[in-house]
Amino acid sequence: MTVERQAFYKPEDIFKEVKRKVNEAASRNERIDYLTFVPDGEPILDINLGKEISLVKQIGIPVAVLTNSSLIWRDDVKEDLYNADLVSLKVDAVGEDLWRTVDRPHMGMKLNKVLEGITEFVKSFKGIVVSETMLVDGVNYGDEFEKIAEFLRNLKKLNKAYIAVPTRPPTENWVKPAKEETVNKAFQTFSKKLGAIRVEYLIGYEGNAFAFTGNVEEDLLSITAVHPMREEAVNAFLRRANSSWSTIETLLEKGKLVKLDYDGKQYYMRTLPSRTKYN
Repeated sequence: MTVERQAFYKPEDIFKEVKRKVNEAASRNERIDYLTFVPDGEPILDINLGKEISLVKQIGIPVAVLTNSSLIWRDDVKEDLYNADLVSLKVDAVGEDLWRTVDRPHMGMKLNKVLEGITEFVKSFKGIVVSETMLVDGVNYGDEFEKIAEFLRNLKKLNKAYIAVPTRPPTENWVKPAKEETVNKAFQTFSKKLGAIRVEYLIGYEGNAFAFTGNVEEDLLSITAVHPMREEAVNAFLRRANSSWSTIETLLEKGKLVKLDYDGKQYYMRTLPSRTKYN
């Protein structure tokens, strides 16, 4: 765990790789809605984020950043995010105890600073801003939905509020999607409180429309480094790429992919760096 921003890659290298992927996608007539900063980790921990956003915007495609909001109270983080066209902010709780239970933040973090940072950022941000609230089973939410909705209502420029549940294998085995009754209660509470702000679910499977840019193994490992792919999505991707299941078997044998079971479905995820068996 860390709350210290640092450099992870050279911004020029990020720009070069993104541009290469965009060109490959364009050559195959793949549509790109956003260039999205959603790494295996938290994007605002990258001290070069602002420079990277400015560089990739030169490509001419809108830029989105998906963040857990943890460091948004920092002025340098807000300045970096102002460069984006869309920012998605995590608001899982506004009560300290629930926040620490669900999000398990760094001990040095304070929820009130995070919430104040979100409020300040939204006031000045010129682009599209959405929120995401993740609901898990086995948690007593009490009157938390009313409190979250009240907080979101005061974000005058909020474009949309998403209510989400885990749809892919989480880090912890105990984490399960909240029950339908809980999700519905949150939706009804948000809809009533937020008025004109649209409330939507993020509770279903995202589909199989993953872009193919030319290198099957590279594309699969890139996608599964961000989130696991359901088996049917992998099959659909292989068909688009004119490849066979033997590609997956090879990646599994080399230890580059792992197979996971979640909610009765099979998923494939890139092996975590700490468990990588290859160089």
